[in-house]
Amino acid sequence: MGKNTRVLVIGLDSAAPRLVFDQWVDSLPNIKKLMQEGIYGELKSSDPPITVPAWMSMMTSKDAGELGIYGFRNRSNYSYDGLAIANSRSVREATVWDILGRLGKKSGLIGVPPSYPPKPINGYMIGCFLTPSSDSQYTYPAELKQEIERLVGRYLVDVENFRSDNKDDILRQIYEMTQKRFALARNFVVNKPWDFFMMVEMGTDRIHHGFWKYHDPSHPKYQAGSKYERAIHEYYRYLDEEIGALLALVDDDTVVLVVSDHGAKKMDGGICFNEWLIREGYLTLQEYPKEVIPFAKAKVDWTRTTAWGEGGYYGRLFLNVKGREPQGVIDPKDYGRIRDELTAKIEAITDEQGRPLGTKVIKPQEIYRSCQNIAPDLIIYFGDLFWRSVGSLGFNTIYTYENDTGPDDANHDYHGIFIMVDPKSRARGKRTGLHLMDVAPTVLEKFGVEAPKDMQGKTIL
Repeated sequence: MGKNTRVLVIGLDSAAPRLVFDQWVDSLPNIKKLMQEGIYGELKSSDPPITVPAWMSMMTSKDAGELGIYGFRNRSNYSYDGLAIANSRSVREATVWDILGRLGKKSGLIGVPPSYPPKPINGYMIGCFLTPSSDSQYTYPAELKQEIERLVGRYLVDVENFRSDNKDDILRQIYEMTQKRFALARNFVVNKPWDFFMMVEMGTDRIHHGFWKYHDPSHPKYQAGSKYERAIHEYYRYLDEEIGALLALVDDDTVVLVVSDHGAKKMDGGICFNEWLIREGYLTLQEYPKEVIPFAKAKVDWTRTTAWGEGGYYGRLFLNVKGREPQGVIDPKDYGRIRDELTAKIEAITDEQGRPLGTKVIKPQEIYRSCQNIAPDLIIYFGDLFWRSVGSLGFNTIYTYENDTGPDDANHDYHGIFIMVDPKSRARGKRTGLHLMDVAPTVLEKFGVEAPKDMQGKTIL
């Protein structure tokens, strides 16, 4: 095990390969230099390609099923009472820093989801965007919080109301959050002991959701000539400068990775999932709402309901099964038939002009090594992730071009970015076929540590 090995991971949530590797590479000199000096390529995300569970899938080399984390919100039991938000306590698999910590290696973590509430590690941890606010206890050890406030003042764990029309305030918060996060990173890599250091910047994700329609001419709501037309590009350039300033502080022997958990692309619209289920006879209400309401507030007749759906960047469908749900109606022997029936019908959904959307429907048991906790009965990528799933009711249509949780221009894409420079390696150039579960065994290999046999990924060389 290399005594002097150091690995620095810079995570850029949602950073898009098309923007980083192709469209803007020449205006990102620090990232371009890393690409030239090492290896890079698109990094296949988790299924689903969602921040939680993607970062933990990356750092444990376990899929979402093994983690038992299928998104931000997950069923904690078979009741109808909604979903529980995942947090750090949801992660039971060993992470890279857990494994290294057992071997005496110190880690520094800033904002790696899900890391709230912070857990004890051999090193220190600053909580992620799931932290309610900087008033919460978001650090380990606890006294680190006071040090952070002395260094940067009030720490921004996330951008408040990033789904809103107050674009100037969103931009202000994104830059303030990013500046403070990198300021802490620069201070800590110099002044604190570490062998493994990882930070995740959420600004990339937030600026995509808030500003994608201004920069992408193919977006259905594209506004040519907007003052925000270059907002995403200018932020990427700023990020590149921050990355350069951080890299200038680490020695030439440090292994450097720049990664993202998933990508981003335009959002064409939303499929009102539960409206569709009502129309097709799978979901019955006691009364239809007079206005748009969250599904949790709907008066559902569970005795006549076969299935219901949850909204988000992807759709989750749940079946109402006898002996499983409180008022289940599906005989277990009919479960497979009904699930297949729904799969075929959902994949056949068209847009308003009758054109196929290209929706992909996934049975969790077919893609995960195991399904821990309670998996959705079906995972749906509407319109190949160009459309989001809208769970609210009251639209009187299955199509909407407004997001039910606030203005949002972008959806998540299947691939993020991977860049790695190892001063001890001569490996150069573009790689294909990379998966985010490959990152954990690759990091461990740099420390001379054999990856546990139950890790799914392979070492990237």
